[in-house]
Amino acid sequence: MTTAPQESRPPAPDPARLFDVTGRVALVTGSTRGIGHALASGLVRAGATVVVNGRDPQVAEQVAAGLAALGPGRTVARAFDVTDPAAVEQAVAGLEADGYPVEILVNNTGMQQRAPFTEFSDADWARMLDVNLSSAFYVARSVARRMRDRGHGKIVNVLSVQSEVVRPGIAPYSATKGGLKMLTKGMCADLAGSGIQVNALGPGYFATELTAALVADAEFSRWVEGRTPAGRWGQVEDLVGALLFFASDASAFVNGQVLHVDGGMLSVL
Repeated sequence: MTTAPQESRPPAPDPARLFDVTGRVALVTGSTRGIGHALASGLVRAGATVVVNGRDPQVAEQVAAGLAALGPGRTVARAFDVTDPAAVEQAVAGLEADGYPVEILVNNTGMQQRAPFTEFSDADWARMLDVNLSSAFYVARSVARRMRDRGHGKIVNVLSVQSEVVRPGIAPYSATKGGLKMLTKGMCADLAGSGIQVNALGPGYFATELTAALVADAEFSRWVEGRTPAGRWGQVEDLVGALLFFASDASAFVNGQVLHVDGGMLSVL
């Protein structure tokens, strides 16, 4: 009697190392302040080599030096305009040439501008599209071409709860974040077969220097705290664990997904 040969399977990964990003090169766009700075900080503390990005070279260098002191990861500064496709390609090629092949990309760059829909100008609409949506396309396209050749990579796009719901005065912002959500899924469809995982974080209402005026507005803060089951504003550190999941081998079979880090806001009416 003969028995069928057993299927050969690779050994199960060590659970203790699933979230390990030690030594991996991560580019975090818009990482000189706000959520991007917190995400870069988390990656450095987890042992990654983080490329700090902003438009001002001096600021990028200063932030990179400050983050490097957190260790054990390393940092390098690269100032370039993520809304300029030629500048993006030059910067990504330069990182490769300098020995920093991007293994983790965090598309964080974004802006917010509030105005009634009928009063939103053409110039402001175009700028918001460039900053919130086109920049992610340009950077991911350049990075993904090289990830594809290596057969692996992680791309994490930063969305918002406004990818799903909206308040008065932010229709263009929600449109760009909703577009980035679908770009995430489309990138998954095109890139998953090349060993690249493309996912997204959806922050709720977070206290940062960019939202300081809203946090200081007692009425608005009461609305946020009452609307959020957790009963508070998010703190930027709340995003780090979710990022490490998407940036590490822990999410090896997770693709095209959005993880909302919102204190439960989207779960309730």
